[in-house]
Amino acid sequence: MKAFIYTEYGSPDVLQLRDIEKPTPQDDELLIKVQAASVNAADWHLMRGKPMIARAAFGLFKPKNQRLGADVAGIVEAVGRNVTQFSPGDEVFSDISACGWGSFSEYVCARENMVVLKPTNVSMQEAAAMPLAAMTALQGLRDKGQIKPGQKVLINGASGGVGLFAVQIAKAFGADVTAVCSTSKIDMVRSLGADRVIDYTKEDFTGQLYDLIFAANGNRSVLEYRRALAPQGICVMAGGTNKQIFQSLLLGPWLSMVGNKKIGSTLAKPNAKDLAILKDLIEAGKIKPILDRCYPFSQTPDALRHLEQGHARGKIVISME
Repeated sequence: MKAFIYTEYGSPDVLQLRDIEKPTPQDDELLIKVQAASVNAADWHLMRGKPMIARAAFGLFKPKNQRLGADVAGIVEAVGRNVTQFSPGDEVFSDISACGWGSFSEYVCARENMVVLKPTNVSMQEAAAMPLAAMTALQGLRDKGQIKPGQKVLINGASGGVGLFAVQIAKAFGADVTAVCSTSKIDMVRSLGADRVIDYTKEDFTGQLYDLIFAANGNRSVLEYRRALAPQGICVMAGGTNKQIFQSLLLGPWLSMVGNKKIGSTLAKPNAKDLAILKDLIEAGKIKPILDRCYPFSQTPDALRHLEQGHARGKIVISME
């Protein structure tokens, strides 16, 4: 089968289209014929080997795992002998980052407990846009942020892949949502249900207090976020610049011990239970994927180049069709 691999860290130029062996599903796995995948910031970090401290896990001088791609939507081609919930021909989607990555390929294997039937009211490309980004938003708001109905919630970076889902999920939880984005993306973010939208080029959101801040992007410091929190408020950092990541990991726990405001970070933990919750929200019309651009499989490196530019209006998708 065809698959993109990388054997060294660097720009999207390090991705190579190779012929590799088609995987065989283990007893608890499904073999999925990939129809669509999407690119995420995690792919960029793995490809670049940044931040450097993460190479302790990624591989110090070269990547231990030569495959990228967490999000996948496709058709089940075969199942292992212990699989009971799926059959060949089922349309499914998944975050396979806990199964070895590798969705930038024609076939992947995924454990049964990481896979959910595709929502009936979206395309393969839209389904592939969801898993990692939407799960990051759901778990960050619900588990780390302890979101409650009626709370004043700020989503910074509301027009990015994670931020777009965070706005919609926060509204689904009954929060009063303020979204922060650039001028050109205001109408798109407002269409997702945000109660108010702040153009960060014209207005500073830190002049108000929020019960929960979900920082999906934006070059603001941990201390600035802390000042914008109401008493008992919580700030959840999801990605951002390398500087922000280090601040959330190093300063966040210390600042959380001083006073009554909490600052932490979130990383998605893939699982079928939360993916099923997102599927239900999609089918109920409470959230919807927003696609920026769809690239053919052969142009996967270009999709990552577009991601690196930082100007996407929604998710960037790779399609086999």
